[in-house]
Amino acid sequence: MKEEKTKVLMINGCIRGRESRTWILAEAFLNCMRASATDPFTYTQLDLAQMDLRPLTGKFFEERQKLLEENNRMHPRFDLARQFAEADRILVAAPFWDLSIPAVLKLYIENISLDGITFGCNPDGMYGMCRAKDLLFFTSRGGFYEGGSMEQGARYLQALCGMFGIPDFRCIYAEGMDFQPERETEIMGRALEEARAAGVQYWER
Repeated sequence: MKEEKTKVLMINGCIRGRESRTWILAEAFLNCMRASATDPFTYTQLDLAQMDLRPLTGKFFEERQKLLEENNRMHPRFDLARQFAEADRILVAAPFWDLSIPAVLKLYIENISLDGITFGCNPDGMYGMCRAKDLLFFTSRGGFYEGGSMEQGARYLQALCGMFGIPDFRCIYAEGMDFQPERETEIMGRALEEARAAGVQYWER
């Protein structure tokens, strides 16, 4: 019997590309994650800034609603949602943006949040339908926001994990580099150390 590979899905919302401090954290993790892998896995990366993601408005929204009403959830329109729902491990990299996340990541989330694919509803309420056991979020913030009410990026993604049925959420972040630029090397160094350690330990979780 052929061994099934673990499906790892990376959702890259780093608008500045490889220059992004957030992506530098994610890449440090990925290098260690790949090096420490003991079981076969597939890795798929979505670079959201390069994708033609559309907001749910007008005819685009109406077409989606019609497909859902027809129970046509295998339509190519829902490929991204099915890919997300079928992933075993999910990674997200996105900077802190206007107290939350970049619009391109929000557009992606709008397009994968689908009743009957990533979540379901019954008389008791909503329940998750995603198979992933965890979601690891990488982010960087220019100011100091962790633990405060103005940080809505990680909080939003953690709440979505509850909606999608993903039991484990973790955020690896670096913050304060713009407020204290003289400490950027120190701050990033500490976050990079955490990201690398998470990569080494990834397959043990």
